[in-house]
Amino acid sequence: MKVWRYSRWDDTQERFSLDPRQALDALSDLLMEGLDVDEALRWMREHGFELAGQDMRVMGTRELMEELRREAEALYERYRLDAATRELAERLESILDREERAQRRDHGLESERCNEFLARRHAEGGEAEPLSRRVERFRDHEFADAEAGAGFAELLEELDRLRALEEFQRSHGERFRGPESADYETAQEIRERIEALEQLGRDLAEGNLRSLSPEELAQLLSEEGVRSFVLLRDLEDRLTGAGLLRPGEGGLELTPRAIRRVGEQALAAVYGRLRQGRRGAHEVAERGVSTPRPDETRPFVFGDPLDLDPVRTVLNGVRRSALAEPRPGSGSGFPVPLEVEDFAIRERDFGTETTTVLLLDMSWSMSWAGRFAAAKRVALALDHLIRTRFPRDAFFVVGFSTRARELSVRELPLATWDMGDPFTNLQDGLLVAERLIAQHPCASPQVLVVTDGQPTAYKAGGELHVEWPMGFGGVSPHAVAETLKTVRRITRRGVTINTFMLDDAPELVGFVERMTEINRGRAFYSTPGRLGDFLMVDFVSRRRAASRR
Repeated sequence: MKVWRYSRWDDTQERFSLDPRQALDALSDLLMEGLDVDEALRWMREHGFELAGQDMRVMGTRELMEELRREAEALYERYRLDAATRELAERLESILDREERAQRRDHGLESERCNEFLARRHAEGGEAEPLSRRVERFRDHEFADAEAGAGFAELLEELDRLRALEEFQRSHGERFRGPESADYETAQEIRERIEALEQLGRDLAEGNLRSLSPEELAQLLSEEGVRSFVLLRDLEDRLTGAGLLRPGEGGLELTPRAIRRVGEQALAAVYGRLRQGRRGAHEVAERGVSTPRPDETRPFVFGDPLDLDPVRTVLNGVRRSALAEPRPGSGSGFPVPLEVEDFAIRERDFGTETTTVLLLDMSWSMSWAGRFAAAKRVALALDHLIRTRFPRDAFFVVGFSTRARELSVRELPLATWDMGDPFTNLQDGLLVAERLIAQHPCASPQVLVVTDGQPTAYKAGGELHVEWPMGFGGVSPHAVAETLKTVRRITRRGVTINTFMLDDAPELVGFVERMTEINRGRAFYSTPGRLGDFLMVDFVSRRRAASRR
């Protein structure tokens, strides 16, 4: 179902347009770290994000608030407000002097009206009293001097602004320590700007990004800040409007289109680097069901099937004939004389169906040093690779900690390690893998294990058991024994297990060596940054090797 969201048009929609695909790429990096969609969006708003395609960084609310703080601090360092109301105070005194002379002239010094005026003027408090209160005392006074009355009316119109400035001086006055003394109007401009900066800061802190117009933003933030503010404001709407996010039961969720995009980006990150420097490094025997590669050939070797690329073969013959010395009586043109050395054999991709189960360690220790993010990125890349390049293959991801469970395509981008769960039940993961392989039989099933620890949990008699290692650097003997029993059983079913270790602890290495000895699979030690290279090399080479059988 398509969703249209309408909002008030302003020119920021045109000037600062957010590419939703690039925003999703930034979002997916946080999903790899175990955040859900809503948490990732909050993180992006607060901390900002990179837009790789535009080679720019979107500032987060923290950075925007820091920009506002620096702007306010510059005003504090430049001005002082100790004389901000002096001009108005002098105007009031001048008005009152004129009125006092009029009262004395018209009513006499001893008159009741004159005494009442003087009592108001010299009320307790004096110059220490706020100027606004001194003005307020004469609000209902009937001025004898018309010019004084007109001047006072102007002061009354300024009363609200005066009170606001006095309150601002009480709360902020001590912060102003600059060399430049601000007059009344300058002080009012400073107050309005500081208050606007503070209000914008509160809006940013509360996530209220829709309260200000672009014109107001341009007065408070730099060009980069305005652009970042607008992109943050439109982030969720753009992702939703592009069909990449949608409301779910627990909050926003990725749509199928977004999941495909996340898989593509994971594949690009993991598999893209694999191709560099490794092109053509996988040898493939020319047997079995295969499809030709139209853009790749190789020289004929004795024993190869005579599957010639006619165009490349004839070109080789023409090139060789042109370089060779002409023989007496030989002409040029067709037919082209061919030699065995001219033969070009078409490279072929061999087709075979495989069932692959990736066992992903989700125990708490996988949260360290970026291990889980790297492992999940590889899982997404493999899933996308198989669904797009090998659609007839069966591929499953099984997460395991104290217990094992299959992870669906929809769950995988949002999967995270099991917080507070320190146990590793590889045996249960192998049992789930065994069941999935039995449901999708093939000639070359394989299990890929990504883990950072030896087994510490197992099932026996249908019951779950957990077992802490025996001493520092020790093993969990029952968990290891039960896991190796399961390894032996699925090995007899023809399942190959390849293990990728993210830690080189002796107890883990020792266990994996025993498992590899039983299964005859392979074991790799890798860091999170290199995991994609090792795992993708192994998957592709294993799949091609299967085609030889």
